[in-house]
Amino acid sequence: MEKPRERRRSGLFVVEGAREANLAVQGGYSLQTLFVCREIWGESRPLPQAVQRFEMSPAVFAKLAYRDGSDGLLAVAKQKELLPENLQLPQNPFIIVLEAVEKPGNLGAILRTADAAGVNAVIVCDPQCDVFNPNVVRSSVGCLFSCQVACCTSGEALDFLQKRKIKTLAAALQSATWYHEVDMRGACAVVMGAEADGLTDFWRRSAAAQVKIPMRGAIDSLNVSVATAVLTFEAMRQRGFGDVGKPRQATAGDESLSAAI
Repeated sequence: MEKPRERRRSGLFVVEGAREANLAVQGGYSLQTLFVCREIWGESRPLPQAVQRFEMSPAVFAKLAYRDGSDGLLAVAKQKELLPENLQLPQNPFIIVLEAVEKPGNLGAILRTADAAGVNAVIVCDPQCDVFNPNVVRSSVGCLFSCQVACCTSGEALDFLQKRKIKTLAAALQSATWYHEVDMRGACAVVMGAEADGLTDFWRRSAAAQVKIPMRGAIDSLNVSVATAVLTFEAMRQRGFGDVGKPRQATAGDESLSAAI
């Protein structure tokens, strides 16, 4: 739960909550261990299938839970290989590329935006935070599992995009082009930089175009998750609501968990 080194060594990670567990199962993740507090979860509510299950008291569960208002369910799931070559893309994809994202909360918020907009994939390059960090799962409200995600180096990501003729649009304060003046209707990827320093020269030099968001206040930048949302929904507007990705159906309630596995 706390150490990325241990998550990498074991190939496991933590998922808390019925909604998140449901999305994980629907996304092809296997639940290995289930921890449940019946006093919180309820005696009659169904539970998802897992290799093993432990029931515990509220006091013990409170020591495991990492968020407020937990519903009494916490699972340990097996990680998947998140490789670019495993992505399944349509003819005209829209992709978010993140370079060296540092904060789990920002990564989670971007994944939530990607799900809402029907983005075809999110590629995380040279990440400074673990994609399977519990705070990514929490802040994404499980959209880590509903979005196609890949992790790789910036060089591998650029090679992947160029081979598929996907245009790269780098978000940069130095750009002279407003984001809404760039055509995002074709196959393209918006490339967002780290929270502190923005994009490196590698992406600024390699991008087909650089774009910026108008700043009218005292500061000259937005939080990376907010900036990503602005660019993503501009692409959605240009493409039409039906072209970025198929709308996803509402997630089934937690009572359908056992049936979904």
